[in-house]
Amino acid sequence: MRISNYAAEPLLRTCGITINNEFMQVEGRVLAAPELEFGDGEDFPRNGRWNVKDKKFSNPVTIKDRVVVNFSARCNIFDLCRDLVKCGEMKGIEIPKFPLCTFEEDPQYRRAPPPVRVDKMADQVMSRLRYKPPTIILCVFADRKNSEIYGPWKKKALVELGVVSQCLAPQRANEHLGGVNHRLAVERNIPVLIDKPIIFGMDVYHGSPGQSGVPSIAAVVSSRPSSIYRYRASVRSQSPKVEMIESLYKPLPTGEDGGIFRLDVHDICFFNKELLEEFYKSSRPPVKPSQVIVFRDGVSESQFKQVLNIEFEQILQACTALGDSWSPKYTIIIAQKNHHTKFFQQERPKDNVPPGTVGDSKVCDPRYYDFYMCAQNGMIGTSRPTHYHVLLDQNAFTADELQELIHSLSYV
Repeated sequence: MRISNYAAEPLLRTCGITINNEFMQVEGRVLAAPELEFGDGEDFPRNGRWNVKDKKFSNPVTIKDRVVVNFSARCNIFDLCRDLVKCGEMKGIEIPKFPLCTFEEDPQYRRAPPPVRVDKMADQVMSRLRYKPPTIILCVFADRKNSEIYGPWKKKALVELGVVSQCLAPQRANEHLGGVNHRLAVERNIPVLIDKPIIFGMDVYHGSPGQSGVPSIAAVVSSRPSSIYRYRASVRSQSPKVEMIESLYKPLPTGEDGGIFRLDVHDICFFNKELLEEFYKSSRPPVKPSQVIVFRDGVSESQFKQVLNIEFEQILQACTALGDSWSPKYTIIIAQKNHHTKFFQQERPKDNVPPGTVGDSKVCDPRYYDFYMCAQNGMIGTSRPTHYHVLLDQNAFTADELQELIHSLSYV
């Protein structure tokens, strides 16, 4: 500001415009970090950070069987598997002592193109495990970084073999394994979560600049009924550069719904194979959520009305297809990161604001319901808070309840 010296700019002076040399002072508050619950105790995050080392997972997974594929890595597979089992025991994960099968890459293909190497390895796996696919494939690479095998192998394993894979370099296995690492110890104290709402996150990816003909990808995730720590994902392609999601509700000529919510009115449970069915069928007992909370990313203020008129209307139509007796209450929240507002501490202007900082006065629109929250710890550079706009709130959450919910969700 001092170097630019806007006060001496002739055009601004002619127009009678002056720019203050000091930052606007805003009174904010800092929300306390939620207590995290692990399998063997509780822990408090410090400065927005926490570590799962030497802690058991809150809800560890059980790996029934696994196979190991080795792309010419010079390591002892037996020792690697042994270390993996030990790490699993420390985290509460049950892992069989020995893998179901071990596959070594044929030496004659070591210098072949990556797709060829991947296809040959996949043929080995499928020839022996065609009728009994494993729970997970452990893949060992020779290169520690930037392995050319990684992309083709992940696609082959997940899309064609239909098996989750974990890739690693020939080093000792560490403790960062799967499962629900931790839970919110304060979950029972957040009123919003007591009624088990279904929480959606929605965004659209448009590809790189200059790729005008590439379809945009709409993605929606939804929480599970018994847990805010696990989400199911659904994706659709749509017209290039279109921000509004076109397929939340998409009736087909057959009378079924081909949208992301995928509601089939002919199904006995009134759900088909996507997000709402996942919530309903995984509930014990099966229940329809009474609250629907939607977080929408990637839209500008000029598109807020479109979110309500186009996307929210589709959500209403999809939910109406479940029956008139089910009428949940909706909360629609926009989360913006592409803005130019930043917060600094008055006492220490070179330091980022602490995680949990909330600003909801002076820099917010007096006509609408919006606020800024910097939930994360800015480790590099200057933190940019997320700007939240509440477009609709039929649940009548208080500002404290909503801010506490968003802050707590940042720790799961």
